[in-house]
Amino acid sequence: MVAVSDVRPSPIAGTWYSGDAQRLRRQVETYLSEAHIPSLNGEVVAVVAPHAGHRYSGRTAGHAFAAVRGQSPEVVAVLSPFHAMHPAELLTTAHQAYATPLGLIPVDHEALLILEQDLAEQHLSLTRVAYDSEHSLEIELPFLQVALQGDFRLLPLMVRSHSPQVLQTLGKLLAQVLKDRRALLVASTDLSHFYPEKIARQLDAEMLRRLEAFDPLAMLEAETTGKGFACGVGAVAATLWAARALGADRVSILHHSTSADETGDYSAVVGYGAAAILRTV
Repeated sequence: MVAVSDVRPSPIAGTWYSGDAQRLRRQVETYLSEAHIPSLNGEVVAVVAPHAGHRYSGRTAGHAFAAVRGQSPEVVAVLSPFHAMHPAELLTTAHQAYATPLGLIPVDHEALLILEQDLAEQHLSLTRVAYDSEHSLEIELPFLQVALQGDFRLLPLMVRSHSPQVLQTLGKLLAQVLKDRRALLVASTDLSHFYPEKIARQLDAEMLRRLEAFDPLAMLEAETTGKGFACGVGAVAATLWAARALGADRVSILHHSTSADETGDYSAVVGYGAAAILRTV
């Protein structure tokens, strides 16, 4: 039997983002500094950020994390899709920490255990995986390491389910785990994939409209009917339900772009969006 390492090694550093710590920090700081976000009247409970390689989506991601720059949460829950085939609906890591070139981020296993137990009471399981190759959760970590002040623990959740009942249950139980802590939620998703630029912008606008309406059910319906697309729609929906349970009441769209903005290829693009989920009352 092979023992699981305490640390999840990065399978994407050096490809999806720079493997050199100094260069990575400079690049992320540039994305954050160049982001121009509107005045946010309220407390940012959560952000939505894209998860393509930093070269493609870093500019848009910078807008999401600029909205929380300087915050010092104790725990950050990152909800992402899980792109590989797997029978489980909800997954998390079997490791004790995630590694990036900027250092180690410890996993909040106490919070994971509580969430796992609460889910089990609702007949839902949280499956632990080791040495996963999922990029969509990890890609957000360097932004968190640069944007936030102080150390934080990570609550990593990878979502394959599109069931409203499962996602709403996950969101509400996650909020219960986080309600008495300084916490931040991050939902990781890209938008439409490989449509011509004009069509992609129409699809993305519809999905972002539903996000801005704070309507997770409408987002799930858009994905099902093809009116809009987000590969992490389950993660976003669960985050919206968690944020609402934590008192959030408004979503502000911060930025949209497509891969064409970086590559100049308008024939088949991927869409990226950034948003802040706010508690204003």
